[in-house]
Amino acid sequence: QVHLVESGGGLVQAGGSLRLSCAASGRTFSPYAMGWFRQAPGKEREFVAGISWSAGVAYYTDSVQGRFTISRDNAKNTVYLQMNGLKSEDTAVYYCAGKTRRGNWYQDQVDYWGQGTQVTVSS
Repeated sequence: QVHLVESGGGLVQAGGSLRLSCAASGRTFSPYAMGWFRQAPGKEREFVAGISWSAGVAYYTDSVQGRFTISRDNAKNTVYLQMNGLKSEDTAVYYCAGKTRRGNWYQDQVDYWGQGTQVTVSS
């Protein structure tokens, strides 16, 4: 059983920064990659960023490229999302995700989900 626990969400003004953390626990935790999704009110959940657990290769959706940075600390089983230059359209519940197989970041490819953390950007 793997558990993902997010932290670091909150309210921030436009242009500000937040850092999300996701700590993983469980004896079977051995991901191929970890990532972040988000779901804004009235919208579908979408992929934000992902990072391969071994090599640390990062991927981003176009709307956050250059503003968000994903990183991981393998020793702590933790993945981070540094969010700079936040915009009102970044307001959403952010979910940590993990997958054990190679492939695209489709939601049905995700094996582990966190409970989500709210990020609200005021304009």
